[in-house]
Amino acid sequence: MVFSTVLFLFRFLPVTLALYYLAPPRLKNTVLFACSLVFYSWGEIRLFPVMAAAILINYIAGLGIERCEGKRGARRAFLLFSIVGSLGMLFFFKYTDFFLRNINALTGASIPLLNLTLPLGISFYTFQTMSYAIDVYRGDVKAEHNLIDFGAYVVMFPQLIAGPIVKYSDIAQRLHVRKGRVTLDRLDEGVALFIFGLAKKVLLADGISALWYDVIGHEVNGLWEAGITLEKASTPLVWLGILAYTLQIYFDFSGYSMMGIGMGKMLGFDFPDNFNLPYISRSITEFWRRWHMTLSGWFREYVYIPLGGNRRGLARQLVNILIVWMLTGFWHGANWNFILWGLYYSALLVIEKIWLLPYLKKGKVWPHLYTMLLVVVGWALFVGSDRGVSLPLLLQKMFIPSGGVSPLYFLRNYGVLLIVGILCATPLPQKIYEKIKTNTLMRGLTLSLILLLSIAYMVDATNSPFLYFRF
Repeated sequence: MVFSTVLFLFRFLPVTLALYYLAPPRLKNTVLFACSLVFYSWGEIRLFPVMAAAILINYIAGLGIERCEGKRGARRAFLLFSIVGSLGMLFFFKYTDFFLRNINALTGASIPLLNLTLPLGISFYTFQTMSYAIDVYRGDVKAEHNLIDFGAYVVMFPQLIAGPIVKYSDIAQRLHVRKGRVTLDRLDEGVALFIFGLAKKVLLADGISALWYDVIGHEVNGLWEAGITLEKASTPLVWLGILAYTLQIYFDFSGYSMMGIGMGKMLGFDFPDNFNLPYISRSITEFWRRWHMTLSGWFREYVYIPLGGNRRGLARQLVNILIVWMLTGFWHGANWNFILWGLYYSALLVIEKIWLLPYLKKGKVWPHLYTMLLVVVGWALFVGSDRGVSLPLLLQKMFIPSGGVSPLYFLRNYGVLLIVGILCATPLPQKIYEKIKTNTLMRGLTLSLILLLSIAYMVDATNSPFLYFRF
């Protein structure tokens, strides 16, 4: 089940909110846990044991770490139990076939692939549960003694499939507020965030994605609809398509995150922000402070700093950056293009760290152009394993001018939408809304109109799934 569907919007969400609001304070976490399990299990009930195991492993690990206070070896054993258990399930489901394919390619063997279904949200909740066990080990948070409360944290549906990556410390206090957890202010803000996130997904991401899919093709209701193909596309059209993908992935992912944060507020929780207008950045360093901020923060806190961060000299810092970005790329997907994508960004960040960053800070226009050009190239690497895409051919088409299908037809069809998308990736919409929201009537009318347009598009258009499902 995804957020941008009629089923979720008109059945699951209103029923869940009604049950949650009507439940006595002491039962709210139970209702949240039960409804989140329904959300998780919808259509994939056979993977329910994976989620149950993740909850139990880390719940037991947290209690074990706390109860073995003063016993360093035992505490480390429970922490290792959490890390191995959590990462073991992630690696089994997500990376087994990757390693089998590479073993077959290197040795000439014919080991059959498992073709496992990736459990919903496993890349996200694995990091959340690991951060909980590590924080309990560090003494940053107290272990959760109530299994239902801990389960509600792990499987909480607003942030389960798309993030943001919510640490236990982010919501521990609110999780134990029994009365007055949901306030009118939070509810009002949450509804607005959800509507804007929904519009980002269905009006912008899904609309703009059609341009990219016209080039490479895409799957509709289980059937593959071929596009004009990269072979037949001209270099300008390929660049136009990658620009469309650049906008699509931003509005898709940030829209889902915004919907998640909004629903969190409807439930009385304050999730951390995940995106802060990344496409206005003036450097790659700044871009990664604005894009998927909870993932960057997780790697900084639980990998980069424990490796030594910047405390052990420049050479060690650069090695740490390389390690972090290889892992970041591999987290995104079990294909070599994602590892290449991570190495690409590690190289750019190193170059900025040792030389370029001071010049970027002094510039005005060219740093923005530099950043966006490199980001667009990065998305070309990122999309390189998608069906209909050959990464070598895509890069060849981008950087070796070639003829083919002209972009003029696509500019006529999608030009206005692309301009709207570019403007919506700037602070302009936020500034307009800040002026509108002081007028209650105008604010209500604006949100109602956006919601109605989004619903109309959802009903009329073919559903486009969330891109990060496969990550």
